[in-house]
Parts: sequence; structure tokens; C-alpha cells
Amino acid sequence: MRLDELGHVSRGRSRHRPRDAEHLYGGPHPFVQTGDIKSAQLYLNRFTQTYSDAGLAQSKKWPVNTLCITIAANIAETAILGIEACFPDSVIGFVADDEVSDVRFIKYKLDVVKQEFQKVSQGAAQANLSQQKLLSIPLSVPPVSVQKDIADRLSAYDDLIENNRRRMELLEASARHLYEEWFVRLRFPGHEHTPIKDGVPKGWVTRPLSDCSTFSSGGTPRKSNAEYWDGDIPWISSGEMTHWRLHDSERRVTSEGSENGTRLVPPGTILAVVRGMSLAKEFRIAMCSRSMTFNQDLKAITANEDVRPLFLYSALIAQREVIRDRSTEASHGTKKLDTAVLSSTPIPVPPMAIQDAYCEYVSPMHELWDRCWSQNTKLKAARDHLLPRLMSGEVPV
Repeated sequence: MRLDELGHVSRGRSRHRPRDAEHLYGGPHPFVQTGDIKSAQLYLNRFTQTYSDAGLAQSKKWPVNTLCITIAANIAETAILGIEACFPDSVIGFVADDEVSDVRFIKYKLDVVKQEFQKVSQGAAQANLSQQKLLSIPLSVPPVSVQKDIADRLSAYDDLIENNRRRMELLEASARHLYEEWFVRLRFPGHEHTPIKDGVPKGWVTRPLSDCSTFSSGGTPRKSNAEYWDGDIPWISSGEMTHWRLHDSERRVTSEGSENGTRLVPPGTILAVVRGMSLAKEFRIAMCSRSMTFNQDLKAITANEDVRPLFLYSALIAQREVIRDRSTEASHGTKKLDTAVLSSTPIPVPPMAIQDAYCEYVSPMHELWDRCWSQNTKLKAARDHLLPRLMSGEVPV
């Protein structure tokens, strides 16, 4: 059956880009974009942009359980709305007809045939999957009762993945709140007996970041040299700096690649985005969970011996907005953060005993985050292994 025989299909609506009509944005109405869909799991509940009432008036709000399908930029990525939201015409919305389709099954089915949609979207200067092309590929579907059984099995994995993701978010929030309690509100252990002068507790010193750490730059090994690529060492790009901690990357380099054109840093190193379009929205930083390399858009920050890495990382997290605001315009609408500007970031450094006490609390949070990430990696692999076999009937329901 074609997708429009399984439910209602139509494109999203958005007449303006944010830079062209700022009054349409920043209100209470979620505005989902292709990047949000790509980063979601089964359900989409997080978004990076919102509409004002004026923005909503020139768009359309889709109901919960709408399947979002990207047709530009990220082709054939899918996610089900867990919230009411608007989206642009680079996204197609599908609302299932409950008599003939289960929206979760259709999402999983589209994941299986994603490559077919990506193939038919090629041919132009920029890949594009039109609604006509989307409807040109029929989908083999069982009765709706079987669809629900298959979706139940697969969504059990996604439910566990989502639970772990929420735990990871709570761990990040807990670490941030503890830092704010101790080092912003100054309610650290023993604060009752510590004199404070000009807002600085006795024994604390405010130092520039350059006096707390050393910086190093990354790079890109020559892509024409096959000996440098497809190895075992993660090579991080700025677009992958979306998590609290870094475990892996889309591309990897060999040991030869890590020695030619980039830099290998050990676990516990802080990576920061210092160039790119993402700086316009936020200053992205993350901590390496393993040895890895990185590209030229990032800067590695290695804590000095008298500053604990987890403390320094939390101190930078607390100042992300301030650091982002100090970035400047670069070429082609991108932003850059000069080393001199980053170096001057003030860090309130407490005595080592207080740093150690803080790290005793947050270190288990980082370790549990790593375990949740590892579990999710295994759950995704198991789900993706089972998915085509359930869809083909190789594994019966």
C-alpha cells in the first residue's frame, strides 16, 4: 500500500526562515526541524526552536502521534511526535488511519526502506525527497493487528533506550545543580566557617582558564590517504558534540592517521567547539570517555595538576552562555571563539580538598552516564538486528 492509503499525508508549513522574520520565533509553540527528528528515537519530545503566536498563524500545529518524515537535508529520518508541534515544508507529516495502520510500525517500516527513499532523492544538486517520490514506493504491510504486535516488540527496546536517556539527562542536571550550589551560591562544605571577601571565599583564587589548563588544536588527516581512515580511534567533529560525554564518532582514524593531521588526547580531556554555526546557539563542550582525536573546529582543554578535570569541566558548563556571547563573526555566517578570548575565561578555583569532595559526588554520576550510554548502544544494536527480520517475516510474531 502507498503511504497515503495508510493514513493522511501532507507537508509541513513555514513561510519564513528565522533570520528573515524574527518576530515569528521565540514563543510557546514547539517548532520541530530536521535535525530534531534525526536526533530523536521513537518519539520526539525535544526541540531547538519555537514559534510565537504570529509564527503559528502562518504554520500548522500537528497532533501527538504524527509521524515526521524528513525530505530535505537529512533524508528519510523519522520520529513520532510526543507533543503537539509545527514543522517546516522540509518535513512531511503522516497521521495513521487506525483501521489499517499502526504509526509505530510505519515508522519502523520506513527505517527499513530508508535507503530506497534516499536513492530516489538523489540526482539534483541537493538531495530532496518530494512527497510524490515518497508515495511512489509501496510498502508491504501485514494486517493492523500484526503491525501492532511487531511494533510492541520493537518499541520495548526504544522504551528502555528512552528510560536510559532520561536518566542521563537527570545525571547531567544533578551535576550542574551541585556545582551551582557549591560554587555559585557558595554553599560548599564548611562554608559556614569560611570568611568571604568581595564575593570570594578565603583560600579561593579566580584564575583565567589559561592558568588552569593547556590548549591544543585538532585537525583533519588527509582524506585521500586510505591508511589514515577506518581505524579504531574516534575522530570527533563539531556536529557530534551533542552529549555530556564522548564515546564514539561517525568516522574513525588509524594510529597513522592520529599522528598525521590531528591530535590524540587521553580520557578526561575536555573538547570545546571554537568554530562553526553551532556557536551562534551555544558553546558546546564535552569530556572524552576514551582516547580520541578531533577536527580543527574543536579545541582540547587539559586541566593542570592543581585543577581537577571534572571540576574544570563543570566550571565551563556553568559559563557556556557567557562564553558563547564572546564569540565573533567568522566567514559564511559562522562563529569563532578566539583562543585569547577562551583563555581569559575566569575560573573560581577552590582549595584542592573542596575540588576532591566535589569530584567524589560527581564522578559516580559520570560513570553511571557511561553505563547508560553503553546499554543504549547494545539496545540499539539488538533492535536494529531484529527490525528487518520482523519486517520480512523471518522472525515470527
